[in-house]
Amino acid sequence: MADDKDLQHLKKRMVELAQRSYHHGIYTYTPFLGLAQQQALYEIQRELSYAGVDMDGGYPLCERKMVRFGLPEELGYEGQYPILCLKIEPMTPRFAQQLTHRDFLGAVMNLGIERDTVGDIFVQDKEAFLFCQEGIGAYLAENLHQVSHTNVRCSVTEADKDLKLPAPKEVSLSVSSVRIDSVVSKLYNIARSQSLDLFRAGRVYVNGRMTQNNSYALKEKDAVTVRGFGRFTYIGEQGETRKGKIRIGIAI
Repeated sequence: MADDKDLQHLKKRMVELAQRSYHHGIYTYTPFLGLAQQQALYEIQRELSYAGVDMDGGYPLCERKMVRFGLPEELGYEGQYPILCLKIEPMTPRFAQQLTHRDFLGAVMNLGIERDTVGDIFVQDKEAFLFCQEGIGAYLAENLHQVSHTNVRCSVTEADKDLKLPAPKEVSLSVSSVRIDSVVSKLYNIARSQSLDLFRAGRVYVNGRMTQNNSYALKEKDAVTVRGFGRFTYIGEQGETRKGKIRIGIAI
């Protein structure tokens, strides 16, 4: 997680990019930002609204995103984010290991790639789809030959066509209330006090924004990320149990 000094530097950089976009009539982009860094944008978004602010990670489910500055109605066209999707697949699928997100990310970092040039990685069967800045796409495709002990090949692909993620799994929980701390505690099987610590540490995000309001009542379609635990989407209330608790549905 970025420290305060890094976040202040990032805010300053975003102000510079917004001014550059506005004064030169061009789109400008940040590198990929994690949730804590995106929160830094939200804190100054209002003062940068004059330049036009948008975010995208290359795919609807991406958590890491670039920020784009520029107003399409003033620039006269829709700026395309400089993002590529790489498909990483084993040379011999039959003998390939079952690789994890950490395996793929580690292989990329071992090439000397900066973390902010790489977005989300989705593992699908024995393949992975990696989102990255256009400027390093060719380098990765030419140099990423091995993940763990598996020989791989990389190619540029279109995520909308090739990336077919499984449907989220729906789970029912019985909770005392739809307060977010109650749901987090129940879902991850942790004590309420430990749940509160997560909020105080700034590790809980609702719809991409950090929240320290542990009493927040979840609303349908709220997307929640708890750093270190996972992500889920709140579906809604499904009735009441015999013991008077609320039965809710979530998608994980």
